[in-house]
Amino acid sequence: MFILQCNNITYKVKDKTILSGIDFSVPKGTLTSIVGMNGSGKTTLLKLISNILKSDSGKILLEDKNINSYSVKETAQNISMVFQNNDTDFDFSALQIVLMGRMPYQKLLQSDNKEDFSIAEQAMRQTNTWQLRNRLINSLSGGERQRVFIARSLAQQTKLMLLDEPVASLDLKHQTEIMKLLKQIQKQNGTTILIVLHDLSLALKYSDYVLALKNGRMYFFDSAATVLNKENIRKLFEVNADIVRNNNVIIE
Repeated sequence: MFILQCNNITYKVKDKTILSGIDFSVPKGTLTSIVGMNGSGKTTLLKLISNILKSDSGKILLEDKNINSYSVKETAQNISMVFQNNDTDFDFSALQIVLMGRMPYQKLLQSDNKEDFSIAEQAMRQTNTWQLRNRLINSLSGGERQRVFIARSLAQQTKLMLLDEPVASLDLKHQTEIMKLLKQIQKQNGTTILIVLHDLSLALKYSDYVLALKNGRMYFFDSAATVLNKENIRKLFEVNADIVRNNNVIIE
């Protein structure tokens, strides 16, 4: 069963085509990595799926319903997004950040209730951030911050989680921790995850599927092992690579 279908999506800014002919379907409960060179349209695609941007042609279906027919509140109840940089203007506590994931289920000016706190606590325990609940978000390390924002996404209780390069600024240890956490969320919660990644080794190790973009067009969408082979990497990134032990991609 497909939870997400992108049918021949095209997106333009003025006269410039950013994405063209994007056509793929994502099975429910899977983890898909989106890879490609800078400027290939990866972040733009996430913004189209999350209803932040509107496509110029084609349609995006979430559980067979056109995403454009969702209200802002309905979109937030079904799709959550974790950005690469989660800067905040105010120094909220980690718990306050996670409780923001409950806003799509609240009426205007409604306070957090017992159920909201319970769901937030559960999300923070699953992401190993409960002990950080009283810490100010800007006092946390990069890895801790990302886990808090993933907890907020969990508290949002959406079917589809989108992440835009969430490990880009992290060291190797924290990159692996975040990817293992996302895989755990996928398996335990049944959440469908789409994640933009630059690290091909992480994409190969943790993804069920890989969507590869180049120059705004879709080159491949298939299983991770099928997409991320030496020949396809050469075509996509114009470099020579080798796949070595434990699915590590080495650029020659």
